[in-house]
Amino acid sequence: MTLAGNSIILGLIHNDSRLHTPMYFFLGNLACLDTGSSSVTVPRMLADLLTEKRTISVTACRAQVFFFIMFASSEIFLLAGMSYDRYVAICLPLHYSHVMSSGVCAQLASVAWALGFSYSLIHTLCTHRLTFCGPNIIQGFFCDLPLLLQLSCTDTFMNIVIIFLSACTVSLSALLITVIPYIHIFRTILRIPTTEGKHKAFSTCASHLSVVFIFYGTILFTYLRPSPSHPGIGDSLVSVIYTVITPLLNPFIYSLRNQELKGALRNTLHKLFHKGTDIRLSL
Repeated sequence: MTLAGNSIILGLIHNDSRLHTPMYFFLGNLACLDTGSSSVTVPRMLADLLTEKRTISVTACRAQVFFFIMFASSEIFLLAGMSYDRYVAICLPLHYSHVMSSGVCAQLASVAWALGFSYSLIHTLCTHRLTFCGPNIIQGFFCDLPLLLQLSCTDTFMNIVIIFLSACTVSLSALLITVIPYIHIFRTILRIPTTEGKHKAFSTCASHLSVVFIFYGTILFTYLRPSPSHPGIGDSLVSVIYTVITPLLNPFIYSLRNQELKGALRNTLHKLFHKGTDIRLSL
C-alpha cells in the first residue's frame, strides 16, 4: 500500500502538466523518500515474520542503519524546504514564481538529499569502531542506531557525543527552519479579512503541517525520551508508527486534502477508461 500510494502520486505529478509546480516537485521527492524509507525496513520485517531464524549480518545491519538514517534525515531537511515554499506562497504570493524557480527548487531538494547522505555517513562510519561480543539480540524489528549502540561492548561515549552534537546543530536547525516560516504564515493568515480567505490560505499548508506533526512527534518521542532499561511492546509500536505507518499515511494525507491531486487522478482514470472503451468498440 505504501508503494502503491507513493507511486500513484509520482505518476500523477509526472503525467499532469498542471502539477509541475514547486509544491508538487517537493511532494514527489517526499514520495521517493517515503518509498525508500519503508523499503529499508518493511520487507525485512515481513520476511522475519515468516521465518524462525531472524538473524542479520553486521554488514547488513550497518547498511540498514545507513539507508534508514539517510532517508529519514533527508526527509527532515526536505520538510524544511517545503515549509519555506509554503511561506513564499502565502506571505509573498506576487514573488512566488520568481523566488521558487525550478533552479531554486532543484537546489533545495539536492541540498536535502546531500545533507541526509552526509549525516548518515558520519554516524555509520562511527559504528565501525564498535565491537560486538554478545548476546547480539536487538530488541526491535530493524537495526536502529541506538539499539546497535546498546549491543556494543566497546565504549560508545564518542558515538553518543557525535549523536548529541549533530542533533543539537543539524536536526535542531532543520526544525527551526521548518517552524519559523509558519510563525509568519499564521500572522499573515490572521490579517486576512475574510473567513473564506483564511480557510483557503490555511488549507494550502494543512497537509504539510499534518506530516510534520506526525513525523517529528514520533521521532522526538523515540530519540529524546530516556531510554528504558527493558524495551517493551510500546517501543516497538512507536517504531512501527514512524517506519511503517507514516510513509503509508503521507500519500493519503496529501491526496485526500488536495483538490488538484484528486482532479488529476479523476482525469487519469477517465482517460484510461475512455481509451479502453474506444478499443472495445473498434474491435
